[in-house]
Amino acid sequence: MVKTYNNLYSEVYNMSNLICAYRKAKKGKTKKPYVIEFEKDVIGNLFKLQEELTNQTYLPKPLVTFILRDPKTRTISKSAFRDRIIHHALVRVIEPIFDKTFINDSCANRKGKGNLFALKRFNEFKRKVSRNGKIKGWFNNNQIKGYCFKADIKHYFQEVDHDVLMKLIKNKIQDEKVLGLINKILKNRAIGGGGERFFVKGMPLGNLTSQFFANIYLNKLDYFVKHELKAKYYIRYVDDFVILHRSMQQLETWKNQINEFLRNELKLELHKDKSKVIPLSRGIDFVGFRNFYHFRLLRKRNIRKIISKINKYNKGDISMNQLSESLQGWCAYSKWANSFNLTMNLCKKIQRNDSKVTSFL
Repeated sequence: MVKTYNNLYSEVYNMSNLICAYRKAKKGKTKKPYVIEFEKDVIGNLFKLQEELTNQTYLPKPLVTFILRDPKTRTISKSAFRDRIIHHALVRVIEPIFDKTFINDSCANRKGKGNLFALKRFNEFKRKVSRNGKIKGWFNNNQIKGYCFKADIKHYFQEVDHDVLMKLIKNKIQDEKVLGLINKILKNRAIGGGGERFFVKGMPLGNLTSQFFANIYLNKLDYFVKHELKAKYYIRYVDDFVILHRSMQQLETWKNQINEFLRNELKLELHKDKSKVIPLSRGIDFVGFRNFYHFRLLRKRNIRKIISKINKYNKGDISMNQLSESLQGWCAYSKWANSFNLTMNLCKKIQRNDSKVTSFL
């Protein structure tokens, strides 16, 4: 029998839970105007949220939607700060229930996981699949044996089916009030030009709950790949996943079976152009890096972005502080790749020599 949970709703609106949720929601955003405004009467605002949840009168505010080109175009939807507190409060209560059902190699948005954990697992798996680069008893750097099925789910967040998702959630959660709150969050959308709310399918990019529900939704895929297909070397990061194997034919077979499963069970499908079986020797683009057998490189578009920032700084279009902020984040990312020579070349590109800027590099 699958264990189910009831009587969770009071934990969501418990004041100590709301305070913790508020602290998480404001982390890294303390100088934002909406946080400053909320904190003018933080106790009163939290009690108001608690009252709305208790009386089940809570309604999320319409999402603010904007277009981000980085480099591909994505529609990002931002919830009001008070709604983000509710998202954190809800996830704090139900995440432990679902997290223990997730496989070890579901890496996104989980404690102790993340993209560096995914990179480490990829590195382990590629060595097992390729027998550490050994071919007929010899090492040959140019003929690494082994293949990777690099998959991408087409329009994943836009195509998530609410009925399927709610059914998966109900397998563990039986509290009708919690389910009602989840449904309100799922149905919340932006406002159209005529004042009407629109887009009742999928989940908005940018919400904490969307990231968490993404793992619940694809947990069924994880179980199918691991237990039905019995693929040993499988890693998923949100809707990007890889399977490593010594046989290209086996991966092609699994690719077709996975696509069939996604269509029948989750009303999704693989992206035709982005889902391919690739030799490990060619390098695999996964979780922000180009992963080769003996080394790891940065994505070309991320290199272009930082060069563009440096050029703007050289022209005087952005300030030293703006460039320093970009470099700080970029360096934290780039240190996980073989990027020493690249970093030295970037230093040479900075024409307005400033110790605060170059110290990051």
